[in-house]
Order: sequence, then C-alpha cells, then structure tokens
Amino acid sequence: MAKIGSMMDMGKRSMMNSQTALQTVAHNIANRTTEGYTRQRVDQVTNVPIQEGRLQIGQGARAAQISRINNSFVDSQVQKESSQMSYLNSQTEHIGQVEQVFNEQQNKGLNQYISDFFNSFRELSNNPESVTTRTMVKESTIAMIKDFKRINTELGKVQAGVDDKIRSQAEEINGMAQEVATLNDKIVQVELQGIPANDQRDRRDLLVKKLNEKIDIKVAEGDKGAITISTAGDAILVSGFDAMKLRTYRDGNTGRMNLFYQQSEDHPPVEITNRIRGGDLGGAIQVRDQLVPQMKRKMDELALHIQEEVNKAHLNGFDRLGREASFFFEPLSTAEDASSHLNLSQMINDDVNRIASAAQPGSPGDNTVANVISMVQYKELMDNGTSTMDDFYKSQVGQIGVIASRAIKSKEAQEGILQQANNLRESISGVSLDEEATKMIEYQKAFDASARLIKTADEMFDTVLNLKR
Repeated sequence: MAKIGSMMDMGKRSMMNSQTALQTVAHNIANRTTEGYTRQRVDQVTNVPIQEGRLQIGQGARAAQISRINNSFVDSQVQKESSQMSYLNSQTEHIGQVEQVFNEQQNKGLNQYISDFFNSFRELSNNPESVTTRTMVKESTIAMIKDFKRINTELGKVQAGVDDKIRSQAEEINGMAQEVATLNDKIVQVELQGIPANDQRDRRDLLVKKLNEKIDIKVAEGDKGAITISTAGDAILVSGFDAMKLRTYRDGNTGRMNLFYQQSEDHPPVEITNRIRGGDLGGAIQVRDQLVPQMKRKMDELALHIQEEVNKAHLNGFDRLGREASFFFEPLSTAEDASSHLNLSQMINDDVNRIASAAQPGSPGDNTVANVISMVQYKELMDNGTSTMDDFYKSQVGQIGVIASRAIKSKEAQEGILQQANNLRESISGVSLDEEATKMIEYQKAFDASARLIKTADEMFDTVLNLKR
C-alpha cells in the first residue's frame, strides 16, 4: 500500500513539474518581444530515492529552480558593442551638423562670399571713380561679414545642442543608476533564499546596457549578486544599494555645460567631462570640445588675416575725394572670436566715398590700392605662408568631409558587428516560438502521462481494497 501511495505522490509531483514548466513556457512566450528578456527554463533533478534492503527505489523528479539561459560573456560583448555603436551614432550625427554649416552645394557659402568681396575690388579697380561700384564693395563686405557670423553662430548652436544633451542625459543616467541600486537590493534579498532573481536580473542587465549606450561604464559583480558601476575612471555611480548622482554646471568662461561627479555632500564636485570616452555622451562631447573649436579657430584665423591684410593695404591709399584712408575693417586685437567680431568700419559704412582705391592723392582714376586688395585673395598667407585663403578654406571643408565619411564608414561597420553580437545573444537567450510550442506539447504529454499514473495507482488501490471484501 505504501508503494502505491508513493506512485501517487510521484504522479502528483510530476504533474506539478509539468505545470511549472508550462507556466515557464507561457512566461517565455508572453515576453517574446520584451526588450532585454532572457529565456527561462525549469531545471529538474531526480528526487531523493528511498532504500529498501539492497535496493534504492526512485522517487521521481522535482523542480530544482527556474534559471536564465544566458552567456555572460556574450551579454558583456553586446553591452560593449552597443556602447561603441551609440558613440559612433552620436559622433556621426553631430559631425553631420557641422558639415551642414559648410554645405556649399545647396547654399551660397563663405568661399563664394569671400570671392565676391575680392571681385568687388576688382570691379572697383576697373571703375575707381564710381560711387555705385563702391556701394557694391560695401554690400559684398557686409554679406561676407554676415556669413562669417553665421558660421560662428551655427557652430555655437551645435555646441549648445550638446550642452542640452549633457544636461538631459545626466538626469536619465541618475534615474537608471537609482533603479539599478534598487534592483541590487531586491536581487540580494531574493537570492539569499537560494532563489534565482531572473526577471530582476533581466531588468538590471537592460539598464546596464542602456547606461553603456549613454556613457562608458565599468561593471563588477559582488559575491551576493549586487553590482558596482563606475564611469570616467573612478566615479562610482552605483555601489551596492546606493546610487550617486552626476551633476551639470555651466562653465562661466566658455559657457559650455560640463559634467561633474560628487561622491557625497561632504566632498566637492569633480569635473569628469574630459574623462568620458564612450557612449552617446562621449561622441557628442568629442565633437563639441574638439572638432567645433578647431573649426571656429580656423574661421577666426581666416577672418583675422582678411582684416589685417585689407586694412594694411587700405591704410596706404586715398579715398575718392583724395583724403587719407582709414581702416577698412574695425581693427581686431586677437584671433579669438574674430569671425564673430569682424565688422566694416563705421566711417565707411556711413560714407562709401571713404573706400580707398588710389595710391596718390588727387588721382580719382588711380586703382593701385584696389588692385592690391583684390590680389590679397591669392597671396599665400595661411598655414604659415604655404596656402592661399581659397586653398585654406577648401582644405578645412574637405577635412570635415573626410571626417564625416570616416565616421559614417565606422558606424556602418559597427552596425554589422553589433548585429552579429545581437544575433549570437538571440540564439542563446532569445525566445523561439517554434521551440516553445514544441516544449508545450512535450510538457502537456508529460502532464497527461502523470495523470494516468495517478489513475493507475488509484485503480490498484481499488483492486487491493476489493481483495479484502
């Protein structure tokens, strides 16, 4: 009788195992499209057997645990490649914005305005007595100055866009870090009971992946299941159940938004902007702090040389009425922000007759100075006297094109690498509906067989009871 009861117990346990497995299959199917979900399975082990004499009689199976099907190395590779993908995406996006500032295929660009400026002096040399031609010089100068200012302003807007991104993403990073700390607490509490915290670990892994996409991080897991996350070298974002916050402050000198780490209220904030090397923020900061300032410096250098050379030639001339000429442009003392501060002198702006074209007083038909100024365009003034203004500007625009092309190619190559990593993870941890449907049928059959075992044991009970009647 005891053995018949044991058969019924095994049948019951087997039915419960099949039911647990079917519930896990249903959980997998329901989370087929859940981002970051890892396929789960029921790990069954043989139950402890009983011994009768020289025999060990099996007692069926039991569900040991429900575990995730994952490969930690593959998961870390996906996180690493996702971080690099976000870096290249951000870099490509912001380089594209810089490239659009200098796009001369769709709009009239600075190079054409500079050419128009020097061409206007060539027109003046052909007709030095004309007020109309002098007016053309003034208008072409104003147009060139406006485009210098436009470039300076547009490049500033690219930097301002990155500033906004730093501020908003710092808040998102703080929110995710706090959630990771909360999940650390839950995972430790659950796993101290010997139960795998599968869904909590999935959520935490997804948050780590998203943090990696925003900023380069390092992750270390402790013995009890909690993880520590750091960024920018030694800036701890999450330590156990505690999360630290990143802060943003605007630099009073540059006007740029910078990222700071503060370990505690007792410690002063430490700037970590220059230590960010990866993720969305890393790519954006690299363009904001390196490429954009470089292009600004080049445009400032170009504006300063135009101002210096034209003023030098103009001061040696005489205007339409034979008066000694003054500055053509307002003098600039430094190259810093020269493209923003370049302006036509107020005297010439008020009276175009003050534009000088003659080298001698009382010679209204003299075009010597106008010719000298027009030839400034072809003087090798840039790059330590090795290139003209045209060559200099074209080389800068070409450099941006090369950088943009290289970034796009790197991004396309990284897309392939990330896709391979995602495919590998999906083959290990992803949910296959066909596979789950097969398992569903398998566990259903096992459930039916277990039910029949119980029914058979019940019939055996009946038989034994009828023997006693």
